[in-house]
Amino acid sequence: MSGIYIHIPFCKQACFYCDFHFSTILRNRDEMISCIIKEIKLRKNELNNASIETIYFGGGTPSILSISEINKIIDAVYQYHSVVLSPEITLEANPDDLSKEKIIEISQSKINRLSIGIQSFFEHDLQLMNRAHSSIEAKICLDIATQYFDNISIDLIYGIPDLSNEQWIENIKTAFSFGIPHISSYALTVEPKTALASFIQKGIIKNVDDEKAQEQFYILKEILEENQFIHYETSNFGKEGFFSKNNTAYWLGKSYVGIGPSAHSFDGNQRSWNVKNNTKYIKSIQQNLLPIERESLTIIDKYNEYIMTGLRTIWGVSIDNVKKNFGEKYASYLAIQSQKYIEDELLIFENGTLKTTKKGLFLSDGIASDLFMLNLS
Repeated sequence: MSGIYIHIPFCKQACFYCDFHFSTILRNRDEMISCIIKEIKLRKNELNNASIETIYFGGGTPSILSISEINKIIDAVYQYHSVVLSPEITLEANPDDLSKEKIIEISQSKINRLSIGIQSFFEHDLQLMNRAHSSIEAKICLDIATQYFDNISIDLIYGIPDLSNEQWIENIKTAFSFGIPHISSYALTVEPKTALASFIQKGIIKNVDDEKAQEQFYILKEILEENQFIHYETSNFGKEGFFSKNNTAYWLGKSYVGIGPSAHSFDGNQRSWNVKNNTKYIKSIQQNLLPIERESLTIIDKYNEYIMTGLRTIWGVSIDNVKKNFGEKYASYLAIQSQKYIEDELLIFENGTLKTTKKGLFLSDGIASDLFMLNLS
């Protein structure tokens, strides 16, 4: 099984913290949609006729598109690929795009999962991040969306300057009040060259507090697990039956094709990515040229990626898989490198699998990097 990711590179306005590829200029919107559909056709053989299990609209802000534009793209996927009987089809959406009429239209399409960028239910947080929606719009959209969709995920951000633990708990409880079955939650991160980084440097906005972010992460984990959410990946919590199939496929190393400017793809042996420029992307596709760079992965690359993704999930890193796919030298190296983290109770080894402990989970990326193979001598 494989997946298709579709990057819609448009937004109404720029969030201060975002470093994803997007444009607030929509004048080439029609050309972009046509080129996305054309790229789907041009790359129809890349997955070797594997069935498509997930279709994911990301961005940018995919909900900025009309339902007819979305349907054209979905129809192209069905035309040029073999799609399973009941695929997971996700649309990332912002509350300000989700009027009742728009939600009803989406519910009548093949889309069966919404991922809604709430981020916070507090007005001051939304203004600090320059979100396009208000707290009231967020609540109204969830009230309506839950009437038409069972499978809804929302994004929440913790570690926001001046967001108290009490307010963070209220954010989580507000999400519960709508019966949301999946929550993706991330620490506010200061990415280089973003407006947020500039404002912090100039003293306009307080810097993020890593200790507070870590504290709020564990508050989130405790409350969600008390309410039957499964913490199946560092940033993702889902009730039974509501894990994101699209994201889970990434973490388990399944192949996928990324369509649209800046979109990434993976086939098990190569990673590739499209040009991060709307004009160049459109010009290339119109000339029947794929604006793609490719990178072949070495065995060390594949090992390191397995360690990174494995430690972020409840499935962990299987020593038998390391031996089978990479060899005894890699397994021995992993055992030696992980020992200090086991002694510090940041990692645990049980039933042949290496996993992070509750104490080590927030630090999983840093731990993984120390387990990476830099060279094989």
